[in-house]
Amino acid sequence: MMLDLHTPQAVRLFPTERQKLYNRLEKKFETSSKLNRQGVSFQASKTSPIYRWVKYKEGFSAELVKYFLSEYSKKPGRLLDPFAGSGTTLFAGRELGWESHGIELLPVGTFIVKARESIASLKPVQLTEFVNSIPKQLQGFEGSERKIEHISITKDAFPEETEHHLNRYLSFCETVEPEPLQTTLRLAGLAVLEDISFTRKDGQYLRWDHRSNRTLSGKLFDKGRIYSFDEAITKKLNQIVEDLADTRTPSLFEELNPIPNVAKAINIIEGSCLKELSCFPEGYFDFTVTSPPYCNRYDYTRTYALELVYLGLGNNDVRQLRQTMLSCTVENKDKIESLRQSYNTIDKAGVFERILRIYESSDAMDEVNTILLALNAQEKLNNSNIPRMVKNYFLELCFVIYELARVTRSGGYCVMVNDNVRYGGEEIPVDLILSEFAEGFGFEIEKILVLPRGKGNSSQQMGVYGRTEVRKCVYVWRRK
Repeated sequence: MMLDLHTPQAVRLFPTERQKLYNRLEKKFETSSKLNRQGVSFQASKTSPIYRWVKYKEGFSAELVKYFLSEYSKKPGRLLDPFAGSGTTLFAGRELGWESHGIELLPVGTFIVKARESIASLKPVQLTEFVNSIPKQLQGFEGSERKIEHISITKDAFPEETEHHLNRYLSFCETVEPEPLQTTLRLAGLAVLEDISFTRKDGQYLRWDHRSNRTLSGKLFDKGRIYSFDEAITKKLNQIVEDLADTRTPSLFEELNPIPNVAKAINIIEGSCLKELSCFPEGYFDFTVTSPPYCNRYDYTRTYALELVYLGLGNNDVRQLRQTMLSCTVENKDKIESLRQSYNTIDKAGVFERILRIYESSDAMDEVNTILLALNAQEKLNNSNIPRMVKNYFLELCFVIYELARVTRSGGYCVMVNDNVRYGGEEIPVDLILSEFAEGFGFEIEKILVLPRGKGNSSQQMGVYGRTEVRKCVYVWRRK
């Protein structure tokens, strides 16, 4: 019987394109004892005040940002993070004297960035006095009650009484002046949403407690204590006040109160970097430190659904936000035609075609796409949209990397944190393919720093393929 050369079994009989690419770039890999999983995730930021206040688990640590800025640059300049999250790169850079610019699509991230700026302008005494007066002011508050407009995935997330108090609190916040005080109160409200709800963040979904009004299947989940709104908000506001007033550890708030001589405003744009990067001039930035969403099916519009409706987003807003995100979920549709239109609008149709050629010239990328389609045909993937998601994820990042190369000055650096992934037992070398794209657009690969310990495969895949690790890496690219 003749073997179909497009099947994964056949591919393994020959040197694969992924292996060839690894062989070519093998000398660029370096296992780094200075990197660990805590540093390239939010874990190392838990001592930072903002991460004690708000459960925002995306991104890396400020220490990681400072390390690369100090290691690869002699002096501060313009710093970029096109996937800015809650602003770790921006604030860490500013602390070292950099002019920080960020792009972030998720309104939760941009709100946290702006709240951090507002809180930095407050005097602890001012906040303390106001917080102490809140219970009395709320008790006598008679303004019209604002209503959170729930979407289907957040409906009945709070006990009825809790939601009433939350709505009243939001209405009260709108009457508070000056703006930094109002923003601080709104941040505190956002920070307690999970504590007062029937939900808990669990990977890419919200997990629902058995006490909710939801019809649930499977094993009952008990999240433990569900706080009343009054108790939760009082505890959170007191935590913020105590942190701001704590003079025993001044270094704790360096990021909120940067060095006076180098303090600059944080420049944050709410939008997609697929669109916003093209607005910057060529060679504008000296350094980029970033971590795009991983190719792991996480849907941040679901993970942060409570926060999104709290900030006023409705059903259509969330649906549009999900489709605008970098394609990292199985629900994302193709963006190629909207990208074509965007480049045509700015008279760069030739650039659009060039980026497509770089993507299509990657034999490793073609191999990944071919294998995933074959696995899908054999029903070996747990979702039939995975091949489309992976294809579009890399295609969209190809456009991002082109723009990063364009806006980076000669000799400037791009540092990117990302994970490799595995689907249907097949490893997808994100580090190799993205670095190959970077070479095609004028970056030189200085190093691909590998964490000593990789990331294990999921429990579902472990049962079929055994426990295997994929690389967790930090890529260091230098603009020629």
